[in-house]
Amino acid sequence: MKILRKITILQNLKTVGKLKSILVLLLILSYTSCQDVKKPEIPTDLISQDVMVDILTDVYISNASRNVNNKLIIKRNLKLDSIIYNKYNIDSLQFVVSNTYYSSDLITYGNLLTQVQNVLVLLKKEKDSIYKIVFKLDSIKNIEIRAQKLIEDKQKIN
Repeated sequence: MKILRKITILQNLKTVGKLKSILVLLLILSYTSCQDVKKPEIPTDLISQDVMVDILTDVYISNASRNVNNKLIIKRNLKLDSIIYNKYNIDSLQFVVSNTYYSSDLITYGNLLTQVQNVLVLLKKEKDSIYKIVFKLDSIKNIEIRAQKLIEDKQKIN
C-alpha cells in the first residue's frame, strides 16, 4: 500500500513538472510574440492632438445624444458623424487613421482622453450654471406674474 502511494505521488510530481514546463514554455512564447508589435507610421494627414481632443469631445457628446434621444436623431435623419467631419474639414478615413496612430501609444492616447474628460467636465459645469441662471430667471418671472395677479385680484376686490 505504501509503495502504491509513493508511485502515485511520483507520478503526480512528474505531471506537475510537465505542467510547469508547459506553462513556462507558453509564457516565453507569449512574451516573445508580443515583441514584434510595431507602431504605425505617422500619417501624412495626421490630425493635431488639440484638434483630435475637440473631435473626440464632439464624438463623445454625439454618442451620448444617441443614448438620450435616438428616435429624434433618426426622425430628422441626422448623421452626427458626418456633421463632426464637416465641422473639422476631415473625412472618416483621416479620423480613423489618426485615431489608430494615437491609440497605438497608450500614454499619448490616455493624455488625449484625459483632456477630453476635462473638457466634458467644463462643459457640464457650464451647462449646469446656465440651467441655474435660467431657473432663477424663471422663478423671478413666476414671482412677478404671481405678484401681478395678486395686485389685479386686490384691485378687483376694492
